[in-house]
Amino acid sequence: MTLLIWVGFLVFIMTMVFLDLGVFHRKAHVPSIREAVAWTIAWVVMALVFNVLVYYLYEHDLFSPSDVARHQQSGSSAATQFFTGYLVEKSLSADNIFVIAVIFTYFCIPLREQHRVLFWGIMGAVILRGVMIGVGAALIQRFAWIMYVFGALLIVTAIKMLVMREDQLDPEDNLLLRLTRRVFPVTAQFHGSRFFVRVDGRLTATPMLLSLVVVESSDVMFAIDSIPAVFVITQDPFLVFTSNIFAILGLRSLYFVLAGFIEQFRYLKLSLVLILAYVGVKMLVSHYIKIDHVVSLGVIAVILAVGIVASMVAAKRESPPTDP
Repeated sequence: MTLLIWVGFLVFIMTMVFLDLGVFHRKAHVPSIREAVAWTIAWVVMALVFNVLVYYLYEHDLFSPSDVARHQQSGSSAATQFFTGYLVEKSLSADNIFVIAVIFTYFCIPLREQHRVLFWGIMGAVILRGVMIGVGAALIQRFAWIMYVFGALLIVTAIKMLVMREDQLDPEDNLLLRLTRRVFPVTAQFHGSRFFVRVDGRLTATPMLLSLVVVESSDVMFAIDSIPAVFVITQDPFLVFTSNIFAILGLRSLYFVLAGFIEQFRYLKLSLVLILAYVGVKMLVSHYIKIDHVVSLGVIAVILAVGIVASMVAAKRESPPTDP
């Protein structure tokens, strides 16, 4: 039954991705704010509906007998863990959105072609995160002390995020980008949405490929921070993987909603720092102090809400007054 549940989830995700790219966004275009908001809401609703399914699966012990020890918990507990993990991943993706915006600006990617880069970047992220989650779960199961390493990593990341300035980001520092330029000749010209073209008989990379390489490698760095954060919430691989996937699959549409005015959320970064610090400390003390999943959900939700509201209030105060 466990295999059937995993296969069913993967088939559902592949179907939605096919509908997204192959049907609704088959032609390159600049998504309107209304369209992006609609897709963002759609992905959030799908995550919430799936959360109800998580409750049903765990409440009725529908996993295989060999996996009962791993998945044996109440439906309400599993649903709370999924939603908390989803909320953490979704909030941390805000910082990812800023980085993607910088990458697209640096490589001058046209607005109508950004969807294609985001799509393939997210598809690569799904595969990479699946591998990293599997490795992380195996490490935690075999080495209990790895939890302390993850906790320390999150606290260090929070400190780096607090002191690092956004204008210090330089795509040219990306090792994978430099390697790509050594392997392939590069053209400065765009050829529609193509990643490769033939120039004088040689396979040549376009700026589309370079931006994809940087987006993909940047997500790996974000995953190193965000995946341990979810392992603080739950060590169930199914909940960690599904909450991650739902969060990042909605990233494409969320980007087109927030990219234009992400800088207005000035206190959101501080909220993310506090969330990472909280989950890092929670992981470090997990063997001594048990913090209820509902408490963690409340703490994370309050930190995120305060950051958003404070940013909106500050932006409203600084906006120029309208003429009567």
